[in-house]
Amino acid sequence: MAPLVNILLCSIGRRVELARLFKQAYQRTGIKGKIVGFDINPTAPALWEVDKPYIVPRLNTPEYLPALIDICRKEQINLILPLIDYDIPVLAQNKTAIEETNATVCVIPEEMVSVVNDKWATYQFFTQLGVKTPKSWLPETLNNETLSYPLFIKPRQGSASQHTFKVNNQRELEFFIDYVPDPIIQEFIPGAEITNDVMCDFTGVMQTFVSRQRVEVRSGEVNKGVTIFNEGICRDSSKIAAALQAVGPITVQCMQKDNTPYFTEINARLGGGVPLGVAAGVHSLDRLLQIAAKQPIPPSQFGSYQTDLYLSRFDDSRFLTPNDRSQMAQNRYKN
Repeated sequence: MAPLVNILLCSIGRRVELARLFKQAYQRTGIKGKIVGFDINPTAPALWEVDKPYIVPRLNTPEYLPALIDICRKEQINLILPLIDYDIPVLAQNKTAIEETNATVCVIPEEMVSVVNDKWATYQFFTQLGVKTPKSWLPETLNNETLSYPLFIKPRQGSASQHTFKVNNQRELEFFIDYVPDPIIQEFIPGAEITNDVMCDFTGVMQTFVSRQRVEVRSGEVNKGVTIFNEGICRDSSKIAAALQAVGPITVQCMQKDNTPYFTEINARLGGGVPLGVAAGVHSLDRLLQIAAKQPIPPSQFGSYQTDLYLSRFDDSRFLTPNDRSQMAQNRYKN
């Protein structure tokens, strides 16, 4: 009898391609199950790709958590995956209560949330772990530091590359320290930006790995990219995942300077560029389903995927009549 794994994709939004990739993973593995997805907006395009859509209360309302738990019970969810950064603290803080439904929440421990959400804490984490990271300062720690320009400034807590700037001189630094909310200042790394998709088992051991060099980015998500492999990046990504006690997917960001990687950020969720890794032969979603199903899995072979494979994204559209929208709105969660 085929194993059963039902998954819940939180804040599914525009992740149409991801829902389709999960359907393919079910087919390849022979694992049975349904894809449940929820969002706050009935026009979210990916809601039309899942087996069971829900319209749920907003994340920051008291109604959200009871709705999430009730959906897990009703749909017999086995695996919960956050898709946006805002989901992570809520899932981590309430993991024990959620997992009483027999679902596994793919989220880092609550005590590690600040490590990924606060860029200063991320810098300290990388430093303590012994992986290379750009030199960093807070405005109050600059003092009389001798700074070499250019520098880079960004919010300590932020996403989608908002309020991030290259700083060319002292005058610009003074301006951006006032302009950027709660900033962190970093050494500017001029090389390629690389996103590393890591899939862990439920004990923090890396199971799949793929590196994607960003060629073009739109609103913080890769629009064009190409697969690469660097053994040192792979080794350090595994070290980071283990220290983070990651469960399921995370992405680790680094920049290259003189062919040396400098780690900069962590997103404790599935990255938007996962389809490129799958196309290159890294079936991370298959592996995740197999782990959840407690199936035996073959040893990992890091670096065996196709490199120099390019992703070039384009927009697509879904057209909804008033009746279509009303029909989807009928999936609004009711307790």
